[in-house]
Amino acid sequence: MNTNAILLAGGIGSRLGGLIPKQYREIGGKPMIYYSLRVLMEHVGIETVRIVADESWHAFIQNCINTPEWQKKFSGFSKPGENRQISIRNALEDMQKKLAVKTDNNVSVLIHDAARPFLSGELLDRLLAAIDGNDGVLPVLPMKDTVYYSEDGKYASSLLDRSKVLAGQAPELFDYAKYWEANNSLSLDEMLQINGSTEPAVKAGMKISFIAGDEQNYKVTTEADWIRAKEVLEKRSFR
Repeated sequence: MNTNAILLAGGIGSRLGGLIPKQYREIGGKPMIYYSLRVLMEHVGIETVRIVADESWHAFIQNCINTPEWQKKFSGFSKPGENRQISIRNALEDMQKKLAVKTDNNVSVLIHDAARPFLSGELLDRLLAAIDGNDGVLPVLPMKDTVYYSEDGKYASSLLDRSKVLAGQAPELFDYAKYWEANNSLSLDEMLQINGSTEPAVKAGMKISFIAGDEQNYKVTTEADWIRAKEVLEKRSFR
């Protein structure tokens, strides 16, 4: 299957703070976006990489794509939307125009966040292997803590069976044509309510399979996450 990646780098990183969005801040000697970009660009199963980013960061990102091999794999930029899912839809539409994949049933799309710098080739291998016979694949982690449901967000309404509650991760992998239709069928208001990339697929009745996630593949959101990631990345050498 021909797999094309979308790397989301359009967020402003408001929860972490700072003048520079977190995905462009240096950590471990490189901009955070470099780490996931490197894995996507160098994985043999990924045909192209499209990046969602504000135009003001395009030149910065181009400087990260500094080899002929990476330049060949890079398929362009897409405009960030009002939320994550609209950014994804913008990229899907651009991919359709550039790659002519609208009716091709042998094309898949992989979606990852630049704020998850610990993406591994091994996780990509398992995702690509699991798409066969499915409409999509989602890495998940089991819930370790007791999970409660609250009607009002203030008081416990019920206790959930944590064996049936899973935490989704990125990257997510989908059949492109089916996922495009799933997103294209939603109104703008519906898109603004989407909380996870797999939600449109589930709403459309797509068959989404689970694989074991990677606890190290976490999203850098808080200052504590940043410190934790910095300690790991400073021990690596990508210079």
